[in-house]
Amino acid sequence: MGEFEIIGLVGEGGFGIVYLAQDHSLERKVALKEYMPASLASRGSDAAVVVRSERHHETFAIGLRSFVNEARLLARFDHPALVKVYRFWEANGTAYMAMPYYDGRTLRDVLASLDAPPDEATLKRLLAPVMEALELIHAEQCFHRDIAPDNIMILRDGRPVLLDFGAARRVISDMTQALTVILKPGYAPIEQYAEMPGMKQGPWTDLYALAAVVYYAILHKLPPPSVSRIVQDSYEPLSQLAAGRYSHTFLRGIDACLAVKAEDRPPSVAAMRALIGMAGSAPASPPATPLAQARTTPPTPQAAAIRVDQDEQRPRPSARPQSRLIIVLVAAGLTLASAAGWHFTRVRPPLPAAPIVTQSEPETPASAPAPLLAATASEPQAQESAPIEQPVPPVPVPASAATVLETESAPVAPTAAAASSASTRSAITKSRARSANASGDTERSQAERDYMRQLNRDLDKMLR
Repeated sequence: MGEFEIIGLVGEGGFGIVYLAQDHSLERKVALKEYMPASLASRGSDAAVVVRSERHHETFAIGLRSFVNEARLLARFDHPALVKVYRFWEANGTAYMAMPYYDGRTLRDVLASLDAPPDEATLKRLLAPVMEALELIHAEQCFHRDIAPDNIMILRDGRPVLLDFGAARRVISDMTQALTVILKPGYAPIEQYAEMPGMKQGPWTDLYALAAVVYYAILHKLPPPSVSRIVQDSYEPLSQLAAGRYSHTFLRGIDACLAVKAEDRPPSVAAMRALIGMAGSAPASPPATPLAQARTTPPTPQAAAIRVDQDEQRPRPSARPQSRLIIVLVAAGLTLASAAGWHFTRVRPPLPAAPIVTQSEPETPASAPAPLLAATASEPQAQESAPIEQPVPPVPVPASAATVLETESAPVAPTAAAASSASTRSAITKSRARSANASGDTERSQAERDYMRQLNRDLDKMLR
C-alpha cells in the first residue's frame, strides 16, 4: 500500500480495522485505520471494499465522507493528548488514516489493575491534559461525544491520549437508528439521546462524559443512565459517597458536571476547572506512579487509532426477503386447507388435514469483513458475506398460522430460508398427494372432484 507495509492486525470492530504497518519512507511504525463498516460492506477478492447491497451505497458513502472529515479535523490539531493524523487517503473503495502507534493501555484496564482508587492529585494530573485537548477542539466547535475509560489511552510514561472521535460510527448509527452502537449508558448525557432544538449538544456534553469517567475511577461504578434520571433521578452524589477521601470542592464540582439537565452543568472547560479547583493551575505533567506503573501483567501495545467495538455492539442482520416468501406460502396454504375443510364438511365428514409447519435452522450471523492483511497475503481468498437487507414489514397472517411460524423479526440465513422453502414445498406436495387419492374415491360426488381439480391448479401456481 504505497510506502506502507502492513505487518500485523491490531484490532477490528463494527466500523473499522486497525493495522500495524511499517512506513518505509520515514522508517517508523504507524497505525493504519481503515474505514470498514461491517454491516454495510465486505472484502472483495482483490482486497477492495465492496458495499453489500445497492441500497446501502448512500449510507456507506456518507460514512466514508465523515471518516475523511474526521481525519482532516484531527490533522488540524497538534496536542499531546489528542491522536495525531499523519496523513489520510482513499483507495480500494474505502479510506485510510496513518497515525502514531502508541504503546499503552486503556484507562479502563489501568483502573482495573489498581488496588485502590487513584487519589485526587493523580486524577487532576490525568484530567489536565485531556481538558486542554477538549478546550482546543471546542474552540473550533468540535465535540468528541464518546469519552469513556476505554477511549482514553494511558501511555508508558503516564500521558493520557484521547482516542478517535468516531464520526463515521455516529453518522451510520444515526442513519440506521442504532443508537446503542454509539451511546454508552452512564457516560452519555440526555441530549445525546434526543436530537431536539431545546437539547443542543456542546462542550457540556463532553464535560458530562469526562465527569462520569472520574465518577467511575473513584467508585468503580457508573452513574445512572441519563435517560432513567429524567424519569427519576437516583444519582448518588460523590460529595456524599467519597467524602473525606477527596476535597469537597473537587467532589462537588464533579457532581455539578453530572447534572442531568445541560443548563445546570458548567458551559465550558474553563468553568469546569474553576468548579473542581483547578483554575489557574500550571500545565500538568503526566500522571505519576499510580497510573503510569499500575500493571499486573506486561501490556500489549495498542494503537490509539480506533476504539474497537465489541462484537455484541455490531448491528444484527435484519430479516431476509425469503422469510416473507415462506410466510406468504404457508399462510396461503393454510387458507386453502381451511377452505377445503369447510367445503367437504358440507357433503361428508372432514378428512384429516396434513399439517404445514416451517422448519427453523440455527441462525447464521453475517460474517465480519476480512482484514486487509488476510487479503494481501499469498494466494488470497475472496471472502463473501451474504447481503444484509433492511427489515421487511410484517405480513398479516391468520391466527391459525401464527402458532407455527417463527417470529419475522428473527434473522434468516440463506440456508435456513432454502430449507424452510423446501419444507413448505414438501408439505404442500404431500397435501396434493392426499387430495389426489381422495379425488379417486368413487364415492365422491362430481362437485367434490371438480373442487379438488381447482385446488390442484391453485397449488401448481403457488409451487411455480
